[in-house]
Amino acid sequence: MKKQEQLTHAQQKQLQEQLEVLTQGAAEIIPDDALAEKIAASLLEDRPLRVKLGLDPSAPDVHLGHTVVLQKLRQFQDFGHQVQLLIGDFTGRIGDPTGKSTARAPLSEEEVKANAATYTAQFGKVLDASKLAVFFNSSWLAKLQFEEVIQLAGQITVARLLERDDFDERTALGKPIALHEFFYPVMQGYDSVVLESDVELGGTDQHYNTLMGRHFQERLGREKQAVLLLPLLEGLDGQEKMSKSKKNYIGIDDAPADMFGKTMSIPDALMMKYWTLATDAGPDEVAAVEAGLADGSLHPRAAKAALAGRITTMYHGRDAAEQAEAQFNTVFQNHGRPNDIPEHLWEGDASVPLPQLLADTGMLASRTEARRMIENRGVRIDGETMPSPDTSVNLRDGMLLQVGRRRFLTLRLRE
Repeated sequence: MKKQEQLTHAQQKQLQEQLEVLTQGAAEIIPDDALAEKIAASLLEDRPLRVKLGLDPSAPDVHLGHTVVLQKLRQFQDFGHQVQLLIGDFTGRIGDPTGKSTARAPLSEEEVKANAATYTAQFGKVLDASKLAVFFNSSWLAKLQFEEVIQLAGQITVARLLERDDFDERTALGKPIALHEFFYPVMQGYDSVVLESDVELGGTDQHYNTLMGRHFQERLGREKQAVLLLPLLEGLDGQEKMSKSKKNYIGIDDAPADMFGKTMSIPDALMMKYWTLATDAGPDEVAAVEAGLADGSLHPRAAKAALAGRITTMYHGRDAAEQAEAQFNTVFQNHGRPNDIPEHLWEGDASVPLPQLLADTGMLASRTEARRMIENRGVRIDGETMPSPDTSVNLRDGMLLQVGRRRFLTLRLRE
């Protein structure tokens, strides 16, 4: 008899409430009824589920795309379940080859520790840090004897390992696959055995790796975990997955005005996906927004402004979000400038190449990035678009620099 069939009427209501929230926005649940059965077991046994998220800390800055799975973990926390945040400080030295055409360069122990510290600090902006169980898989993987590693490797076939799309593609292209790369999914699967995880979360790009947990739990005589996969969030371009390297991201440490403005720039077609995956809005609120857009009672701009305000509030508070919205309206809706424009005291030459000016004032990170922005007609001086990165600028006190639509700077010259 299924555990769901053993629940009381009150427990059935609890099960449905949890399922409605926890399956919102999910791309796939493996197997289909696994999560329902896990929750039913939790209710029958009066114990929280152990919900695992494995992280290979290869990048230290968290953006909104990362928070899709974090928002889901927070929902598990709110229902009283135990989140297992697994920092792959050991597997991070190998690197997850998922989706890569070549093997990733291994990280040093110092890099892994630095990245892990940043991750855990930033995750606290979404998760209840006081209720987190944080693990480092070096605690058990570093202690395995070589004989034990061989025994683990004996629990899976080479054919099963080669089922990974990226391995198959690299083989077809004649690109090498190092032996150590096969051990990444083996170790990730073994992590679930050690943690006795009931549920593992991941993005759709982690389909293969998360199934390794079920495989090794079964082979080693443990109860198999359920897998909940979430969609990948497209970035500001509306096409590519959100990524810092593609510069299409919204960072959770972005200034309120930048966070609000970037959210307002997403394509309308992505609005509901952001409402569903990147906010703390529940199913009823998301459904109400979608219905309002469908019947015309809610204007798309109003829905997007509410979305931008919601996201900015989540990371900076309501007051900061309201100020960011007011600034946005001043700059864009009223075609004006922000009320408080920062100033920069210039102590260099009176005439300077434009890329150098933008880099030296901190408007852009480098001269190369400045040249690219100028070429894309994204730089203005006193409201005039700069036509060429080869422009030299004769500086004057009070000159207004503008990069993109949101960044302004007033230049001050020393008398």
